[in-house]
Amino acid sequence: MPRALSPADFLALRAERPVLDVRSPAEYTQGHIPGAVNWPLFTDEERARVGTLYKQQGQWAAFLLGLRIVGPKLEGLVRQAHKWAPHRRVALHCWRGGQRSQSLAWLLEQAGFEVALLANGYKNYRQHVLSTFEQGRWPILILGGKTGAGKTKILHALRRLGEQVIDLEGLAHHKGSAFGSIGEAPQPTSEQFENELCDALCQLDPRRRVWIENESRTIGRVYIPQGLWEQMKRAPLLHIEVPHKYRLQNLIADYATAPIAELEAAFRRIEKKLGGLRLKTALEALHAGDFATAAEMALAYYDKTYEHERQSRELSLVYSLEVSCAEPEETARLCQQWADDYQLSPVAYALNLPVSSR
Repeated sequence: MPRALSPADFLALRAERPVLDVRSPAEYTQGHIPGAVNWPLFTDEERARVGTLYKQQGQWAAFLLGLRIVGPKLEGLVRQAHKWAPHRRVALHCWRGGQRSQSLAWLLEQAGFEVALLANGYKNYRQHVLSTFEQGRWPILILGGKTGAGKTKILHALRRLGEQVIDLEGLAHHKGSAFGSIGEAPQPTSEQFENELCDALCQLDPRRRVWIENESRTIGRVYIPQGLWEQMKRAPLLHIEVPHKYRLQNLIADYATAPIAELEAAFRRIEKKLGGLRLKTALEALHAGDFATAAEMALAYYDKTYEHERQSRELSLVYSLEVSCAEPEETARLCQQWADDYQLSPVAYALNLPVSSR
């Protein structure tokens, strides 16, 4: 008999065996366990046919249709599973731990596989994800700074220094602004973003600080889960003051190679707040290849927006760090030293206490 495991125990198996998601491709695309392989029992069309028949004629008719669809696939399903798991150990799940996963678990066991099932299926896993955001507690530090400060590069440098980092923009495939989709892969669904984020958080040591970039709750089309968002709002924010010329250089380096049409579309998305004159100046500069002027127009808009958001936070939890260079590694070392000097600790965060200097 297959073992039915809790989400935590099921996820722990990923290090030793493949996770096979037997739901349809559309279900998998909407959201799946990070690292899971889609091994669908039905195509999207077949699943729709079975579901429609179930509603129209009942369970027995739908069951017989399912058998007719699946019968010719059985040999291919076993061969594919063996290709993924030549050692014949797999973990698999469907939506609710029902007939799809149970039937395929039986098939694989007949073929000599050792099978572990996710109790109550993907639905149970999603409950695990959402409860993690609501109940989990992390010693968070927010890394802030105006547009062009190079925050993402600093985060990556902090990770290389051994710090724990959650790259929200990397997980979201979006830089969190009107220009955020330029050069990025298509965004995941909000559900998949939550799955990936939960997975990243669960791999962290909860006793050590975690650096997260300052973001609004919406990153492109995805949302930071409410539980984590509330913790981020209460966490200390370290604002990196970077000289204007370096911020300008960073923006030009990041976007000068992007298609002009995409840059123009991004400027038009902020037309109302940018102003007609600045928009006209920016677009003319883009088409003339004057990226410095275009970047100046963008900074004028985003600096005002950032200051408004910064002032909405509790002043006792906002700190500033001036840097005189544009090197992410050096800035990361300064951030690390600041964190050490202020003795940031899980206890202080848990109690929501302002961090005091030595």
